[in-house]
Amino acid sequence: MADSLLRTQISSPCSTTALLSPFLINPSSSRVSGNPRRLGVSFSSLPHQHNRFTHLKAHAQEVTTESQNRELKWWERNAGPNMVDVHSTQEFLDALKDAGERLVIVEFYGTWCASCRALFPKLCRTAQEHPEILFLKVNFDENKPMCKRLNVRVLPYFHFYRGADGQLEAFSCSLAKFQKIKDAIATHNTDRCSIGPPVGVGDLNLLDTPSPQETPAEPSSI
Repeated sequence: MADSLLRTQISSPCSTTALLSPFLINPSSSRVSGNPRRLGVSFSSLPHQHNRFTHLKAHAQEVTTESQNRELKWWERNAGPNMVDVHSTQEFLDALKDAGERLVIVEFYGTWCASCRALFPKLCRTAQEHPEILFLKVNFDENKPMCKRLNVRVLPYFHFYRGADGQLEAFSCSLAKFQKIKDAIATHNTDRCSIGPPVGVGDLNLLDTPSPQETPAEPSSI
């Protein structure tokens, strides 16, 4: 009776894994060793465990990336490679010089400015729609002397520059008046050929002249 039952289990395909999985097989001697009560995992379960580990690792990476994105302040986010943060007067002048004939839109903003924050998402979408335009972001509090020399007194404030034409426009703009930015883009972002090097801010010397008396900038109405 026992011999007949053993032969039935060995010959059954469904019972082969269950019969051998609790044991270790020595390939050189073809002997089976091990205590089935001490070994709690079967060979067939290993691929499943590996796939589960891979899935958990990928999920952990996604959570880390999302956490890093949430840690960015609103003014630290950029729409793409054509949106650049300016941290000094020299960086500002170099960016205008390197832009060549590209249209450059400069946003002067404050991290505390509610109007700046409300307008920023729409500005990012505009930058994505116009990869040919260079958008410069200037933090007012980081660059107060330069902003004062450029007569930036209300935030958010915008300057438009292009090549040898230098500064084209300068105006304050809130979210409710965003059409002003679209109109300026339509006017100045046209095909053209200028003669001469980029003039940037023209005759205004931002590096050597003494800074005027500082007064706090005011946010424009949303």
